[in-house]
Amino acid sequence: MSSSSGHGAAVASRGPIEWPAALQPQVTDILSRYPTRQAAVMPLLWLAQDTWAWLDLDVMRLVARTIDVPASQVHAVASFYTMFKKAPTGKYLFQVCHTLSCALVGAEKIVAHLERVLELDAHGNSKDGLFTLMRVECLASCGSAPMMQVNDHFYERLTPESCDQIIAGLRSGKPLAVPRPEVNEWTFPVS
Repeated sequence: MSSSSGHGAAVASRGPIEWPAALQPQVTDILSRYPTRQAAVMPLLWLAQDTWAWLDLDVMRLVARTIDVPASQVHAVASFYTMFKKAPTGKYLFQVCHTLSCALVGAEKIVAHLERVLELDAHGNSKDGLFTLMRVECLASCGSAPMMQVNDHFYERLTPESCDQIIAGLRSGKPLAVPRPEVNEWTFPVS
């Protein structure tokens, strides 16, 4: 698997696309919250990703038309942030941090284990379509490395065994326990 898992490759195209009529009020509301239309680029990319699951060139062109900027500006924003998907992904997106803190305590061992267990194709997708693996930059959990984000949840202090438990839980379809119930509290004592 390449370090970008196919996500840095050329972006696909679905053909011309428009906002569904049911979303027009939401688009108008988003645009009304910002001093300029261009400032709404990220919320509109989120809405587009929620609507179409990933951002192809035509979806990015739609966002660009909506905020009156060149499509290249929208593509630059979408390409900069790993949270925006530029290719179809599995139901569960595993984003493994590979920055220094995670690398020093075994991120590559975790990636290698996940690649082996999930039997990924060249784009980082599992054959069953459930999982996509990609390496990402810092996810701001250096004190509990190695870690990964699975969709919207952080899993920290990973071991191959804990990864196997996460995969088994996700494959079973049963909701996993919230990985960090203390997320709204200080992780470390503050004096």
